Amino acid sequence: MSSPRNAVLDQRVRAAQMSQGISSDPIYAMIHRVIEAKGLRGNILDYGAGVGHLTERLLSLEKFASVTAADIMPAPAALAGRATWIEQDLNLPLSSTDGAFDVVVAAEVIEHLENPRFMIREVYRLLRPGGTAIITTPNNESWRSILALIGRGHFVAFGETCYPAHITALLRQDLSRMLQEAGFSPAEFSYTNHGSIPLIPAITWQQLSIGILRGLRFSDNLLVAAHKPS
Repeated sequence: MSSPRNAVLDQRVRAAQMSQGISSDPIYAMIHRVIEAKGLRGNILDYGAGVGHLTERLLSLEKFASVTAADIMPAPAALAGRATWIEQDLNLPLSSTDGAFDVVVAAEVIEHLENPRFMIREVYRLLRPGGTAIITTPNNESWRSILALIGRGHFVAFGETCYPAHITALLRQDLSRMLQEAGFSPAEFSYTNHGSIPLIPAITWQQLSIGILRGLRFSDNLLVAAHKPS
C-alpha cells in the first residue's frame, strides 16, 4: 500500500497529466506582448512549464541570458542542453536559490496548485529585486464564466471536466491582494482578447464583433504582472 504522501503526489501527477501541460496560443501571445512591452531580459523561469511549449517560445525569442523551466512533469527530450529543467512538485518550495531570476512566468499554473498564496510568495522569493512576475489564469469575470456560475454553480473553467486539474478559482481582487501581501508592486492586468461565447465555445466574441468586443468581460484568460521592488 502506498503511503499517504505518495498518494498525494500520485494525485498531483495525474492532475498535471490531465491538463496535458499546454496553454493556448492567445495566452502565449499575451505573455509575448507583455515581455516586449516591458523590454524584459536576463534570466527567466518558466514556472509550471508542462511539456515545454512556452519554454520553446521563450528560447526562440533570443532575449534571455538563460531559460529555466520547472514542472512536476519530466523534461522533454527536445529541450535537453537548451534549457535547465527542474522536475518537482510545485506545491513545494522550488529547489532554486533566492533571487535567481529576473523574470518568472507562471502560465496557467496557479489554478492547479493547492495554495496560491504560497505560489505568489515563492515567485517573490525566486525573483531578484526589480524582477517581474507574469501570471496567467482563467478569467472568472468574463461573461461566459459569470453565466456558468449562475447557471451551473461553478466558473466555466472549474466544472467536472476540468477537475482535478483546475482546483483554485481566483478573481482579480484575489490576485491583487496576494501580490500585495507578498510585497509586490501594484498589479497590472492584461487580457487575451479571445473569449468564447456562452454555450457556443467554437465562436468567439471577437469573431462576432469583428474584434470590437475585448477586455475583461470578453476574454477567457487574464494576465497579471507585478514587480519586486528594487
